[in-house]
Amino acid sequence: MKQQTIDILHMRPLFRLLMAVTLGTLTVAFPSCLKQNNDIPPVLPPGSGSISYNWPAIADTAEKSLDYFWSASGKYYLSSNTSGDWAQYWPQAHALDVLVDAYLRKPSDALKSQMNDLLTGVRAKNGNSFINYYYDDMEWMALACLRAYTATNDARFKGVCDTLWGDIRNGWSDDLGGGIWWRKDNPSKNTPSNMPAAILAARRYKAFGNIDDLHWAQRIYDWEKATLYDNTSGLVYDNIDKNGNKNTTWKFTYNQGTFLGAALELYKNTGNSQYLSDALQAADFTLNSGFLTSGGILKDEGGGDGGLFKGIFVRYFTRLIVDVTFDGSKKTGYVNFLRTNGESLWSKGTNKSNLLFGSAWDKAPGSSTDLTIQLSGIMLVEALAELKKGQMF
Repeated sequence: MKQQTIDILHMRPLFRLLMAVTLGTLTVAFPSCLKQNNDIPPVLPPGSGSISYNWPAIADTAEKSLDYFWSASGKYYLSSNTSGDWAQYWPQAHALDVLVDAYLRKPSDALKSQMNDLLTGVRAKNGNSFINYYYDDMEWMALACLRAYTATNDARFKGVCDTLWGDIRNGWSDDLGGGIWWRKDNPSKNTPSNMPAAILAARRYKAFGNIDDLHWAQRIYDWEKATLYDNTSGLVYDNIDKNGNKNTTWKFTYNQGTFLGAALELYKNTGNSQYLSDALQAADFTLNSGFLTSGGILKDEGGGDGGLFKGIFVRYFTRLIVDVTFDGSKKTGYVNFLRTNGESLWSKGTNKSNLLFGSAWDKAPGSSTDLTIQLSGIMLVEALAELKKGQMF
């Protein structure tokens, strides 16, 4: 524990010397330590009345901020930039996903090495195995490894994905009409343990052509839609317990994101327009219901596990925008929604003294933030970098 803390504290001064981001034609360097001004505003280009957001440059800098959380000795990410504790299994999967985002923008041997180091560290910390007690946690790791394999063609990532997918399928049972249990003591069947599995199965079908994977994706999705989805509103419920009691009150952005992500993958694989309609309905509920936004900004869902929720929604919402064609005005509205959130995060929700994101995307944090919160912020700026590259705004 002490060694982990020493590693990250030793790293910070070196990292802070590198902290610079280009905005428009100007460059702003960040202070090398926490000082009086913890909210340096984005720079206005000369003669401009509005802020210029250089999203690829911001994404580069945001990715470097992960150095704050890295344990060089353990080869995994810590729960916060001021902690010596590892961030548990499932945030490591999303950290791998974020590294893949950076690799897809700017492939490098260093990033590939970081991905492999992370797998080594996670396996060791997880009892020298990738198999985990939580089905949803394994699904996140399998999804990240599949993306890493597709990006790098490194067979190690495929091997991990294959191993995890074999164990995940054991979570399915006919209890409650089907679905995958949340964890291995079978207390409930949850959206987080079913929709990532459907996304995984559909993507595996696209990558490897095994028709059984597509059938798995369809079966899991059909159960979810019949059991944990409100067809009239687009709200995705969180779970149903083993006694059949359905939780219809929890409203989380990541449930909306994984549902629309699964619907999207099935639409891309089958061409069935109902899947696209489902995805759009779930997206519209998120943006328009008033439950999951405030003033056009995705709501603060706290730290810990909740810190990842918005980022997960953004990841799959971005795929909906980029990967398929639908009504142009609606797509423009979706893009503008992400831009509004990104501009709020960068101008209001970021402590620029040490590049930390807040759980509220309109309020800067202090000198510490959770890895989960930081990852969500990185996912948002990576999404905007991709949209900008694709000339979607």
